[in-house]
Amino acid sequence: MAVHLRLLRIGAKKQPYYRIVATDSRRARDGRFLEIVGTYNPITKPAEVKVFEDKLTTWLDQGAQPTDTVRSLLTQIGFIEKYGKAKRGEDVSEVTLKTSITERPKKTRKMKKAAVAKTEVKEEEVTQEAEATPEEKEAEPSDEPPAEE
Repeated sequence: MAVHLRLLRIGAKKQPYYRIVATDSRRARDGRFLEIVGTYNPITKPAEVKVFEDKLTTWLDQGAQPTDTVRSLLTQIGFIEKYGKAKRGEDVSEVTLKTSITERPKKTRKMKKAAVAKTEVKEEEVTQEAEATPEEKEAEPSDEPPAEE
């Protein structure tokens, strides 16, 4: 049985609230789970993440794989760093976990268009630099036979 650490949604409509759970990878998102290892509340500003370190460590030691979202949350609060240091045998007494995370600002439509425009301008500059000037073209030997006069 492959165990994953994933989010289980329990919030009301338009008010998401998630539990971080250890579950069989074949189960549905909101289906049966093995154990609750934390919570995530994205509604509060800044977003709030609480984890039970001992339970989380136990599941990771047993081979549970966190989903991309859960891995991102654990990285942002500093748990992945702390877990890595503990596995290497380093001192983790100084590492404290954050309880809140600041989310990256969502890109608006205008920001996306500006980013696309910048990449297009850069591509044009690269192609212009790659093209040789007419003088350089004349100096280069060509594969064509010389024209007879």
